[in-house]
Amino acid sequence: KGAGEGGPCPGPLPLSRVPKWRRRQPRVVVIGAGLAGLAAAKALLEHGFTDVLVLEASDRIGGRVQSVKLEHATFELGATWIHGSHGNPVYHLAEENGLLEETTDGERSVGRISLYSKNGVAYYLTNRGQRIPKDVVEEFSDLYNEVYNLTQEFFQRGKPVNAESQNSVGVFTREEVRNRIKAEPDDSEATKRLKLAMIQQYLKVESCESSSHSMDEVSLSAFGEWTEIPGAHHVIPCGFMRIVELLAQDIPDRVIQLGKAVRCVHWDRAAARRRGPEIEQLADHNKDTAEEGGEEPGEELGQGGGEEGGQWPVAVECEDCEVIPADHVIVTVSLGVLKKHHSTLFRPALPSEKAGAIRRLGISTTDKIFLEFEEPFWGAECNSLQFVWEDEAESRSLTYPEELWYRKICGFDVLYPPERYGYVLSGWICGEEALVMERCDDEAVAEICTEMLRKFTGNPDIPKPRRILRSFWGSNPHFRGSYSYTQVGSSGADVERLAKPLPYTESSKTAPMQVLFSGEATHRKYYSTTHGALLSGQREAARLIEMYQDFFHPGT
Repeated sequence: KGAGEGGPCPGPLPLSRVPKWRRRQPRVVVIGAGLAGLAAAKALLEHGFTDVLVLEASDRIGGRVQSVKLEHATFELGATWIHGSHGNPVYHLAEENGLLEETTDGERSVGRISLYSKNGVAYYLTNRGQRIPKDVVEEFSDLYNEVYNLTQEFFQRGKPVNAESQNSVGVFTREEVRNRIKAEPDDSEATKRLKLAMIQQYLKVESCESSSHSMDEVSLSAFGEWTEIPGAHHVIPCGFMRIVELLAQDIPDRVIQLGKAVRCVHWDRAAARRRGPEIEQLADHNKDTAEEGGEEPGEELGQGGGEEGGQWPVAVECEDCEVIPADHVIVTVSLGVLKKHHSTLFRPALPSEKAGAIRRLGISTTDKIFLEFEEPFWGAECNSLQFVWEDEAESRSLTYPEELWYRKICGFDVLYPPERYGYVLSGWICGEEALVMERCDDEAVAEICTEMLRKFTGNPDIPKPRRILRSFWGSNPHFRGSYSYTQVGSSGADVERLAKPLPYTESSKTAPMQVLFSGEATHRKYYSTTHGALLSGQREAARLIEMYQDFFHPGT
């Protein structure tokens, strides 16, 4: 047992007793060059690992961080905010490297994460082209936030979830807010109807934040487990990609291979050999080209360097038919990719416990639509245009027919300062309707968004935007969604199950930690965030660093 587990740390094993696969530089293959993969590779390299390879299926690094520079400004198609500053590794990386120096006061917000700025005023507009009075908006917002705080308590205070809520954040919130509005004695019927319609708009915003199709699909009992880091939220004016570049700058070029998609991770090969020579036949032609400091001469695939019979524990089969032997593989692909491909991506198949966690956890799509205009048609104090459909006052669903996909657009934020961005609105849409939007061409989306803006502002003279830019996270085969959430029927325990390394057995006959898992969906408290992704990569690297401490630091 280790220190703190009932006994002192043992000394290192004599070299004669150290398994052969632990007497050489361990080879670690990282799948994915997003924040998790880069953080893992960086940590391993800093701790003496020299045989590290990062395989990235796409033609760029960064994963779900994607900054696009257009003329005067940088726009974020993916990660946008550093959520909280106190102890947030992404914040500290940005601060230490001067990335926040140009951040305006308006781009720092404190409090619950919101898709719009705290500075300025959000205009809540109805589909009849009228602005909802500010006092009505404030009353509704206070009421909604009271109920939102209640949703945290089911996990945090262990409150029982009643059957009526269906263990759903959306169902609970909609009914609780609806009942309180209807019971308000001082509101007119017209005001009550406006507030009832605003419920749906707030839930659309919430769905975009959660990257769920609908808040009806988000678990009420698990919702309060997500933890917000204290402090202000920041944007990075020069682009979130600078964080990616900082992580990658000390990783040698030879380590990262772009356009290198993985077809299958063959793990637990000692057990596989007892079942048959499947992977050996696959890889007979593939020679090990380890970098200097790797294996002993002649240790090609199937000829040494691994446990039990000199075999490598893992083999990574790529789409280009190359097979890369390894001691450990860190899988950082998105939950969306795991949902689609886990049954073919791993041989043997994942244990039912892990496959079940992948099935139960949720991921959907949150997309952005940037519209650039020659001149602003909104007032100087306006920070967002929020769309409230009056006919949704009694609605209990956030799903629309395909031809009405645009109803899921919850509103447009005003990007500022205009000196940096120009006159740009950023729209938000999530769920199945986001996938419909992704299938439309730029011209159609620009036309529909313009009609929406004309309708809700009551201004028929709003021109079409001079440019449109949007994201496609749902249909991108390398991601299949934006980020994860705890779906109804899942819990934080499923996140832990997803993060647990394979194989599960503690048998000394099986090489430990052959397949490790990281990425935002594997962080129990910080899922859906960039800091969760980064920390998860460091977490998996730390497992291997600890495992090999006797190799790199004899006598410790």
